Amino acid sequence: MKIEKCQKESFVVIGKEGATTDGAGFIQKLWDDANSHFGEVQHLAKKDENGNISGIWGAMSDFSRSFQPWEDFSKGLYLAGVECNEDAEAPDGWTKWVIPGYEYIYAERENDGVFLEVIQYLQEHGVSLVGAVHDFTSPQTGKGYMFFPIKKL
Repeated sequence: MKIEKCQKESFVVIGKEGATTDGAGFIQKLWDDANSHFGEVQHLAKKDENGNISGIWGAMSDFSRSFQPWEDFSKGLYLAGVECNEDAEAPDGWTKWVIPGYEYIYAERENDGVFLEVIQYLQEHGVSLVGAVHDFTSPQTGKGYMFFPIKKL
């Protein structure tokens, strides 16, 4: 597993919000809903210099909406959405989150064990999470990554 580091300033995600209290499979249901209604937010999506969508995010937060890690890594909020421009407003049925800026350690989601592997790596190196972990999918490559915030910007 290759672990990398980056900084990302505060950014906006507009998506479909749900919670672990919604029951098993809620994340997949959110993605199904977001994907089937993507046309409603496509025009709001942030684009790179080539006109490609910048990023697809599975953003997470604790229930207080302060972007702290999920309680026991098993209870919290999830937003299945797309990175948007700062001034974008969420249409009806969508939710806008402004994710704080962080320094992240990130790793490609090569298997289901990546989360625990990175948590172990952080513990072994004396690094603490300062916020909730986020899923990121690159629209250009289709590869998925997990972003672990280790320092507020």
